[in-house]
Amino acid sequence: MNDHALACLKLRLCDARSTAVREALDHYGNAPEAWQALRQRERSLEHGLKAKQPLLERGLAWLQEPGNHLLAWHETDYPPALRHVAAPPPFLFVRGRRELLWHPQVAVVGTRKPSAAGLECAHRFARHLAGAGYTVTSGLASGIDAAAHEGAMLAGTTLAALATGPDLAFPRGHEELYEAICRHGAAITEHPPGVPALRSHFPARNRLIAGLSAGTLVIEAAIRSGALITARLAAELGKEVMAVPGSIHNPVAYGCHQLIREGAFLVEQPEEVTHILAAAGGGLGAPAPAQSRGRGASEATAEPALNGEQRQVWQALGHDGVAIDTLCLRTGLTAGDISSILMGMEISGWVENQCGRYHRSIRNAPPARGQ
Repeated sequence: MNDHALACLKLRLCDARSTAVREALDHYGNAPEAWQALRQRERSLEHGLKAKQPLLERGLAWLQEPGNHLLAWHETDYPPALRHVAAPPPFLFVRGRRELLWHPQVAVVGTRKPSAAGLECAHRFARHLAGAGYTVTSGLASGIDAAAHEGAMLAGTTLAALATGPDLAFPRGHEELYEAICRHGAAITEHPPGVPALRSHFPARNRLIAGLSAGTLVIEAAIRSGALITARLAAELGKEVMAVPGSIHNPVAYGCHQLIREGAFLVEQPEEVTHILAAAGGGLGAPAPAQSRGRGASEATAEPALNGEQRQVWQALGHDGVAIDTLCLRTGLTAGDISSILMGMEISGWVENQCGRYHRSIRNAPPARGQ
C-alpha cells in the first residue's frame, strides 16, 4: 500500500501530462512501474517533486486516516462514468463512502447568491430526490449547492465534488457541512491533500459533477454561471439537463430560462426529475427508496402552522420576493398591519427580508449539519 500510494502521489504531483500518466498506468498496470518509466523518460520530473515534498508527506498522512481513499485510473474501482469526461483525472481522492461513486446520482446546482425561494426549492428537490434513492451531487459552494447537500442529508445521501484537496473545506465556514457530508455521504476531488482552491479548479470540478450524475438540475443561475457550465458539460456527455424556471424579475433565473430555450427540461416539481431520469434509463434502473432520517415528504411540503393573518400574508407572498405595498394590495391590510405581521414571521424564521423585498424562508427547516 505504501509503495502504491507513494507512486500514485508522485505521479499526481509531478509535472507529467495527465494523458501520459493515464497511458503509463494502462501500459504497466501498476503505479510504481508507471512512475519509474515516466521518471526515466523525463529526468526533470523527479527534480520538480523536491519543492512538493510537503504535499507528498501530507498526502501519505491523509491516506493513513480511516475513510480516506485513493482511486487510480488503471484500477477496477475507478468509476466508469468519469472515464468519459474531458481529460479524465488519473487519480481520485475520496473521503467517506466511496461506493456512492457507483450509486445513481443526480446533480443539483445553482447560484451562490440565491433568493429565499431558490433555497427552499433546492432544499425540497434534493430532499425528495434523496428520498427516492438518488445520491444528490453538488459542489459544496454557498447558496444552492449547500441547500441541496443539506436537504439530501435529511432523507438519504449526498456527494460533494471539491475544487480543493480532500482535507480542505471551501468556502470557509462550510467545515461543519463538509464533515456532515463525509459522515453521511462522500467527497471527491482530483486534487491531493493540501491543494487550495484556485479559479481554474472550479470548471474542472464541474466536469466531475456532470460526469458522475445521470442528470443535472439547475435551480437559479445567472447567464454567466458555473452551474451553466455544469449543465452544458452534462449535455455534451448525453446526460439529461433540467431547469426550474423563475421570476422574470429575478436575474439569477435568467440562466435557467436560457437552458430551457436551448432544450433543457422545464421542471416545476421534484417528481418530474425522477420521471425524466427513469425515462432516460441509462442502465440506472429505478432507484430504491432510501430510509428517511427526517420528516416525511408530506410534512416537508406542508405549509407552516400560522394564524389567520399570517396565513393570509404567506399566501400573498407567493414564491417571488415582494414589497410591503404589494402585500397591501394583495391582502387589503394596512402597511402597519403588514409590517407587524412580517416582523413576527421573520423572527419565527418563516420569511426573510432581502433588500426590502420579503421572501418565504426555509430557516425553520431542521438543519442537516452535525446530524
